[in-house]
Order: sequence, then structure tokens, then C-alpha cells
Amino acid sequence: MSTTITFNQLRKLKDSLPDGSMRTIAKELDLNVETVRNYFGGKNYERGKSVGIHLEPGPDGGIVELDDTTILDYAKDILEGKKQVEVFS
Repeated sequence: MSTTITFNQLRKLKDSLPDGSMRTIAKELDLNVETVRNYFGGKNYERGKSVGIHLEPGPDGGIVELDDTTILDYAKDILEGKKQVEVFS
């Protein structure tokens, strides 16, 4: 399922996640951690992949169309306490 969100909303959500969230999401969804970071606006395509986000100019940092909300949904579940973040050393 796709969804639309502003870039600033997406970054705010990412910045609200506790430490270790990117690695937990990556591990649980069998993705490279850089791919998860790219989903939230990162640009490391040497180690991570593009994950179906489309940016358009607009208010609040621009409009982001997300082709697949799996990573977004997992991040929201972490913030709502439905998923636990693994502690990495």
C-alpha cells in the first residue's frame, strides 16, 4: 500500500525513534540498515538500496510518495510501543 507524507513529517518520525531502531527494522525486515536509512531520506546507495520513495517539491520539505509502507508501519509500531528495539553493542 502506498501513502503520501511530507518530507519533514517523515524526518520528524525518524528523529523520534529510539537508538537502535534503524538496525532493528533492518534486521526484522531482512534489509540492509542503509536501505532503511535511505527510506527516511538518506542517500547511501553504495551500501543501501532505493526503496520506492518519490520526492516532489512542495511545502514542509516537499511531498514524499512511499510505494510500500512496511518500514513506515514498523517505525510507527516502535513509537507506539507495539514493537521493541533491540539493543546493539
